[in-house]
Amino acid sequence: MKIYISADIEGITGTTHWDETDKKHADYGEYQEQMTAEVVAACEGALAAGATELWVRDAHDSARNILAGKLPRAARLVRGWSGHPFMMMDGLDESFRAAMMIGYHARGGSDHSPLAHTMSGGIAHMRINERYASEFMINTYTAALVKTPVVFVSGDAGLCQDAAGLVPSITSVAVKENLGEATINIHPALAVERIRSGAQAALAENLDACRLALPEHFKVEVCYKSYIKAYGASFYPGVRQADPFTIQFETDDYFEVLRLFAFVL
Repeated sequence: MKIYISADIEGITGTTHWDETDKKHADYGEYQEQMTAEVVAACEGALAAGATELWVRDAHDSARNILAGKLPRAARLVRGWSGHPFMMMDGLDESFRAAMMIGYHARGGSDHSPLAHTMSGGIAHMRINERYASEFMINTYTAALVKTPVVFVSGDAGLCQDAAGLVPSITSVAVKENLGEATINIHPALAVERIRSGAQAALAENLDACRLALPEHFKVEVCYKSYIKAYGASFYPGVRQADPFTIQFETDDYFEVLRLFAFVL
């Protein structure tokens, strides 16, 4: 059983301020360690459930965060950005039995995390078919494009709630909740334990219950914080500018949505 794991840092236990997610700041090292520990826990849970091959996608910022030497030997680590439109799911294809997401976070425009955003800090919010989009949603649709169910997610409580709304059968572990500009977190070791057992349990279930059917048509709306970014993005083929801050794009092919994101985000 071949399993794909995509990992971010803003939904890792404890992360509350942007400095804690940035390599340039002294606070970062503690949360790099916790990110790695939570990914390792997901790997261990997957192996206990019978996984024989693991691909781990480091999907935060530089995509060079996870401490590779701490991963199980069965894991392959995807580091850096290749330029492929799959972005946070780079390397995923039809050969994977299931996907999991670790350290994911609330969407841009929500009040569920002080670190809430979608793909870029320059985006106020995004919508797909009138539904506000998180990175979980974007990447779960990417998985659906290659017929891979997303069966497990960990992160903040707001994200876990949104995930269940999109994939009702998904297993989730909420490691923190929001309190204004603060967060309320469970103990880091407890998060590791729950992620390990949650990943194992998710892969022991009927994985096809988490399989998502893609919509037949996509209407995408990206609202930028800067009108200058919206103006520049409006020149992408097929894009129309709805207002000074917002662009819209429509297609029947989700890969074209991902191609759009690769160029305008």
